[in-house]
Amino acid sequence: MDGKGPQTLCDLCLAQELADQLLQKMVTKGMLNDTTVGIFRNSEKLRLRSASIRYCKVSAMAFRLALCPHRLLELDASWVPGGLTGADVISGLASNPDCRASLQMLALNGLSLNLESPEEDSGVFIGFSSLQGLKTIHLVNTDLTDDVLEDICTLPRLETLDISCSSVTELNALLKCKNTLRSLIAHRLYRLDTTPVRLLFIFTQLHALRHLDISYNHFANDDSERRTNGDETVRQLLEAGPQILPSLVSLDISGRKTIDDSALRGFVESRSGLVFLGLLATGLSSSPVLSSHENLKVTGEANEKQLWEALRRYRERECFVKEALIHLYHLTTDTDKPQPDMLKLVVEDMRSHPESPHVHLLATACVFNLTTRDLAEVMPVRLMSATVTQLLHAMETFPNIQQVQSNCLMALCNDYLLQNVPFDRYSAAMLVIKWLSNHEEPTLQRIAVAIISILVAKQLLTVVQHKAMLGLVDPTLKFALSALWNLTDETPTAARNFIECQGLELYMEVLESYYSETAIQQKVLGLLNNIAEVEELQPDLMDEDLLEHILSLLQDSQMLVEVRYFAGGILAQLASREEAWTLDQELRSTILEQLHKSIMTWPHLEQEMVSYRSFRPFCSLLQTYQPSGVQLWAVWAIHLVCRQNASYYIHMLTKEGLMELLKALDTHPDTHSDVKRVSQSILRMVQEQQSPCEVTNSQTEPGKS
Repeated sequence: MDGKGPQTLCDLCLAQELADQLLQKMVTKGMLNDTTVGIFRNSEKLRLRSASIRYCKVSAMAFRLALCPHRLLELDASWVPGGLTGADVISGLASNPDCRASLQMLALNGLSLNLESPEEDSGVFIGFSSLQGLKTIHLVNTDLTDDVLEDICTLPRLETLDISCSSVTELNALLKCKNTLRSLIAHRLYRLDTTPVRLLFIFTQLHALRHLDISYNHFANDDSERRTNGDETVRQLLEAGPQILPSLVSLDISGRKTIDDSALRGFVESRSGLVFLGLLATGLSSSPVLSSHENLKVTGEANEKQLWEALRRYRERECFVKEALIHLYHLTTDTDKPQPDMLKLVVEDMRSHPESPHVHLLATACVFNLTTRDLAEVMPVRLMSATVTQLLHAMETFPNIQQVQSNCLMALCNDYLLQNVPFDRYSAAMLVIKWLSNHEEPTLQRIAVAIISILVAKQLLTVVQHKAMLGLVDPTLKFALSALWNLTDETPTAARNFIECQGLELYMEVLESYYSETAIQQKVLGLLNNIAEVEELQPDLMDEDLLEHILSLLQDSQMLVEVRYFAGGILAQLASREEAWTLDQELRSTILEQLHKSIMTWPHLEQEMVSYRSFRPFCSLLQTYQPSGVQLWAVWAIHLVCRQNASYYIHMLTKEGLMELLKALDTHPDTHSDVKRVSQSILRMVQEQQSPCEVTNSQTEPGKS
């Protein structure tokens, strides 16, 4: 026996399900096109039943060859770019006798139907009525005409019809399907030219109708008379009583702002079987009558439950998505309650409107509210991964909309998200770096730098660890150390992340194993300086072995000043706060003594060794109560950079208020003479910079008498 038996019904069902899933995955991943859709041409091996090619660029020919041979039950060809028309779809499907009978659902939203009226094509009747099995048709945002609607309504099994935002002018054709039509969705029929009396008459004849949507886009600048007629139709319907549309259990009038509460109350109280009401942007969603119907689902803005329902139901209606997001933002501004279901809807609505700046502006603000503080940590990881991906998409899609960029950066600046949630970190880092190179807003720059530092810290530390294990000194190691140093500069978030990634332990090993490598030592100590400048992180540096090693570097007269300087900076910052010192007091006393002694031996440097964005970390070191070693390190550092770039740093001294601190040191009776000497030299440089014509030839160098 060859091991092969006859194909069972179960095998066929499995093949059909896998084919549908394969097609859906290709669509989701953006892989479906004229070439790749060709794998479905063999309808015997890959049998499709439910096919969606939404937003995929598939030509009429590729569609006919790959999809039309299948005995389809459902087809969604909405928003297909590239010229595929409704006529192409219908003629292709009608060319397959199996499909003419099997197809039950067809969605052509956003396509040009190109059907002025049903016609013959090579002997085949081209029109919706050629697909006799159809039960559900979606034609949102199409050029649907009255003639084509007439043809649609002759379908014998038609139950659901969505003609929202289409160009029909009258609805008389609906009378042809009055005994089968169960759901009519007619949102914003902007060309409808029918009186309220006539519309109400048509509705009264739809005996099987259970769901009616006659909502309106309240943002649109449509003809006011048509809007008024629609509002009047709604009012008459609400007041008509249950004898009109007796089977109705679901009504959507969202966007109809002129309806009063009394009409709504009478409608709700007279229909005990009501299960849904669409009241978003009507001003009626807080009506007291709703509170007595707990099982009634409502879209509105009165509470988060109504907004959740709105975001779920109106995913493809930009006007209502915007309205719901506006109210959701205000409701969640100070929330401390995790709402994963709400966040999921916000992300899905962003996906549904990939090119809408208005939706993304509001949605990204809501994402921030829903994930800020510790809320992200209790959300499902897969949801947070999708959220981060969508935020990055928004940044990439709307580079020139400042508020979208700001919202995304603030939402992304979350330690938990950046460290624990899976997403494309390389692409994210490149995107934020690109943003950083094109924008100069200081607050957002700091946020962007923090994000980048967290994104790349782990990778850079991995590089350092790998090189250190091999004992290598090469450009890659130096670059990684420099990058980490720069990323933590005046960025407490990045410095904290460095510690959380076990960076301190690694750097202690590097300090010891690369003792003779000046360039490596300088970069390592420079980063530890950045950490030491952050008060809340100083306890992490309170390690006796670490500080004794750094002290040995400070004391080593054979070590270059470039290394001793940064060693001194770390020790000065930590020893400056006696109340926070947790180690042996004798060690602190030794550090303070050796700081002063060592600095007095340092030679004058001509080459640039260090640069500062701000002197703020020096302010606490320049206080008159500080030990002389701490003060001396600070004034020596300021003197160094002012000599090398006087105009830049002297302006910074004045702007940041350090002149007053230096003057106080100069005049205080307890200030050590060595500190006074350097302080006076800095003050003279400032005076000379401000009055160039008064420059004198005598200058006192720090550490020299």
